[in-house]
Amino acid sequence: MQIYESRLLHVYLSRAFPLLIQHNEKEISLQRPGRKSMRIPDVTFYFQHFTRATKLTERYDMRHQDEEDERVLFLRNIYPEPFIINRDFEINSLEELGRPGDPAIIQQTKDKPVTQDTNGAAGPVVITKDGQIKGITVDKAHVFYGVPYASPPVGAYRWKPPRPVSPWHGVYDASFPRAACMQFCSRAITEECPKSVSEDCLYLNIFVPLDVDLSSPMQSHLPVMVWIHGGDFVAGSASKPLYDGRFISNFTHSVVVSLEYRLGAFGFLVSGKDPHTSAAGNYGILDQQAALLWVQQNIAVFGADPAKVTVFGESAGAQSVSLHLMIQSSKPLFKQAILQSLPFSIPLKTRHDALKLGKDFAKQTNCSVSDFVCLLSLTPQAILAAQMKTSSKILNPFRFLEVFETWGPYIDGELIKEQAVTAFQKGHWQKEKPILLGTTSEEGVLFAYGVFNKPVSTVECTVYITAIFKQHTLRILHKYLPLYRDADHRSMLAQQPRSSPPPRLTI
Repeated sequence: MQIYESRLLHVYLSRAFPLLIQHNEKEISLQRPGRKSMRIPDVTFYFQHFTRATKLTERYDMRHQDEEDERVLFLRNIYPEPFIINRDFEINSLEELGRPGDPAIIQQTKDKPVTQDTNGAAGPVVITKDGQIKGITVDKAHVFYGVPYASPPVGAYRWKPPRPVSPWHGVYDASFPRAACMQFCSRAITEECPKSVSEDCLYLNIFVPLDVDLSSPMQSHLPVMVWIHGGDFVAGSASKPLYDGRFISNFTHSVVVSLEYRLGAFGFLVSGKDPHTSAAGNYGILDQQAALLWVQQNIAVFGADPAKVTVFGESAGAQSVSLHLMIQSSKPLFKQAILQSLPFSIPLKTRHDALKLGKDFAKQTNCSVSDFVCLLSLTPQAILAAQMKTSSKILNPFRFLEVFETWGPYIDGELIKEQAVTAFQKGHWQKEKPILLGTTSEEGVLFAYGVFNKPVSTVECTVYITAIFKQHTLRILHKYLPLYRDADHRSMLAQQPRSSPPPRLTI
């Protein structure tokens, strides 16, 4: 039965895609070798075959969940290399992690004391519920860098939900940024890499307008803007120069908070269901929630109103914001939201897919996925190496957009109960909150050219669009193919995976 299904699948796909696409100024046509040319609307016949093949492969997956996905091989029979993954994103050894340009990895212990202020320099001081914090006054703002909002997730707490900060004695030095969360920088964006990374990274930065006098009782409280950075859930930092909050703080006369959260395998590994004996995933989202809770409990001493919190983010940050709009326990933590380049079209993984990724990750580390002690004993470098090697694989070619987000949140049935786009369509979100949605111009270029490391032909482009958009394929081809006449269609793909319009919402 298995062999029969595999051959039948190959037949369907072979019918669907061995097409030659002719593109001239007058019309777009599709042609099978030796057959009459057809206009775009007439490809419905072939698309029906693709739809049947997709349903067949889904049934195939249900019965063979633990087997290696063979559909990539079938697609390669259609076209020599339909899925071209940029191998520059893959590392082959632990030594590569130490090459020049990579951020330094700072080792921390769970009992590391807070940094005490010893320089005696002048700076604003506030008293939070955990202790005194001393920041710095610079051009345009009072700044408090590296304020801990949770205890370090290190050692036995590597894959655990965030824990409250232990109160400290003395004055905490908030005059400099702390290390970013663990990540690996690709060569393409080395200049934007954080200077240092660490598992001890649950910190936030706070920017207060200069005209706020933190040394006297507040007459009024400013609104708060909490920034969640993007980076595909594998990269980025709250302290990135691009996210310097001094300017927006002054311009909007608000207190701006930017936060770090666990990334990649550190934040989203799933190795089992039991959170006590395995990694249960979604830790990065829980980190964000803990930071929002910290803001509610402490932001008033910085001259801000905890009842006026706007959470905003871009790309993976916007995806995070959309999840907090769905998560009931996040509801009291903010009043309104801004979503910049929300990737609605990228599906969240199911538990099965997240666990499959976890098994592939564990295999790269020579640990059993069920051996939690072995996983906890891994060095940060070993985890990054396994994460990068696992990220180079495509789990399901019929959900091709997953290549843009291998690591990230998944539907665990508790914190996250459904796909974000489904929740918004059904009204399963905090509809009473004002939201603003927008798109970051040309953002998709980074992803399209990062994944496809050589030109993409019209035929390949059609295959990808069909795999991604399924029943919407014909409408998208009609709209976009006439606009992109170059032989290389990567610029066209850059417009779609990250910038496709979300469903219409009633707000």
